[in-house]
Amino acid sequence: MRRRRKNMPYIKPEKRLEMDKIVELMKTKSVKADGDLNYILFKLCKETVAPSYNNFKNFIGELRQCATEIERRLLSLYEDEKIKENGDV
Repeated sequence: MRRRRKNMPYIKPEKRLEMDKIVELMKTKSVKADGDLNYILFKLCKETVAPSYNNFKNFIGELRQCATEIERRLLSLYEDEKIKENGDV
């Protein structure tokens, strides 16, 4: 039996508005995925996660799930579009 992937949890609209403000601030500060994002996420973990194996494991799990969602919802769409443009292998 194939295991179904867990989707990213939905955020309530009022909390999403607050999170979107953080994203907008990061955009205005030109935060890029070339070291900046790594620094921010590491610092967030270091300063907010209570030291324990389980807490660190949960934080890492969130990062991995985010990567999975990017692959599933963004990268796969991009790849499908490029296949339409250039043909499949």
